[in-house]
Amino acid sequence: VQLQASGGGLVQAGGSLKLSCAASKRVFSMNGMGWYRQAPGEERELVAGTTRGGVTNYGRSVKGRFTISTDYAENMVYPQMNNLSPEDTAVYYCNKYGPTWRSYPYWGLGTLVTVSS
Repeated sequence: VQLQASGGGLVQAGGSLKLSCAASKRVFSMNGMGWYRQAPGEERELVAGTTRGGVTNYGRSVKGRFTISTDYAENMVYPQMNNLSPEDTAVYYCNKYGPTWRSYPYWGLGTLVTVSS
C-alpha cells in the first residue's frame, strides 16, 4: 500500500497551501480518496473525501476553504487549502475514503502543516 502525502510546510494565517498524495494504483482504482488530519493531542479527523463518483464531503471546520480534487490518471489526490488558520495546524494524511476510515490500519507518514498567526 502506497500513501505518500507531501507538500506540507509553514504558512502564515490567511495563506494557502496545496498538498499532494501519491497512492498506489490498487488503492486508487478501487476506492474513494480522502484527506485527514491529526493535531497534537487530538483525534484524527476527516478533512475532505471524494467518492469514485465525484461526491465530496468536507469537515465542518474546512468547508468553504478547502477543495479536494483527484487525478485518476496519475493516482493523485490533492486538497487546495485556502484561508488557513492556526487551527489548521496538524499532520495531514491521505487514505481511502469510506464510512470505516477510522479503522484503517495503515496511514503512511503524513505531512505536517503549520500555520502561524
